[in-house]
Amino acid sequence: MSASEIDFSLVEDTLRAAGEAAARLTLPLFRTPLAIDNKLHAGFDPVTEADKGAETAIRAVIAEAFPDHAIIGEEWGATGESRFSWIIDPVDGTRAFISGAPVWGTLIGFAVDGVAVAGLMSQPFIGEEFLAVPGRSTYRRGDQHIANRTSGETDLTAARVFTTTPNLFKGEHWNKWQAIETITRLQRFGMDCYGYALLAAGQADLVIEPYLNTYDIAALVPIIREAGGAIACWDGSEPSGGGNVIAAATPELLEQALDVVNRA
Repeated sequence: MSASEIDFSLVEDTLRAAGEAAARLTLPLFRTPLAIDNKLHAGFDPVTEADKGAETAIRAVIAEAFPDHAIIGEEWGATGESRFSWIIDPVDGTRAFISGAPVWGTLIGFAVDGVAVAGLMSQPFIGEEFLAVPGRSTYRRGDQHIANRTSGETDLTAARVFTTTPNLFKGEHWNKWQAIETITRLQRFGMDCYGYALLAAGQADLVIEPYLNTYDIAALVPIIREAGGAIACWDGSEPSGGGNVIAAATPELLEQALDVVNRA
């Protein structure tokens, strides 16, 4: 089967159904006393029953609709082998989740030959859905249903930039963050996946983060691209598989940001 033979209306329905299944697990646990496990011996990488339960629910929806496709999830790993893969982060922004901040989201991406071409970012507490399939990127909240469109910003000195925390850059990448911080107009932190969604909606101009895994970014790649934005790893390569990533409102802005980062 080729990508042109994929039924993207079914992909869209599956993304939405999987997001709704995840919300039934995450919302009852949000802003409640919650047991937190730490995945790291040194440091803090939290995981909760919301992460694990939501991924299980998402996997069940995908497996029913596309039983022959591969699935890659943050909590339960990779299953199956196929040119077509679903990439899941059931709660992107677990730190935000356990802090009661509604900037976490459920991320589900659909990739063909390793390139994400459809994706969902669902923030169920606010009731927002950002969804992309080939040809369109859309925003839904209640009865509101509109196209996502980036800001169109082309001047890096005027850019509003997000990153989860500058501490991610400490060490070998610190000069790169300082260069971006110095040249841009405004910087905001702690947004996790919500920052990329706001970029697609025209509310931010640049997002830069190092050390992303595929499940951190795959779902967001098509949401940004189909809204008119551009996204790449710092070396210009495809970001769907993760890495050091910059997302921008326009290709021109991305080119400027990449130049600053690679000269720093």
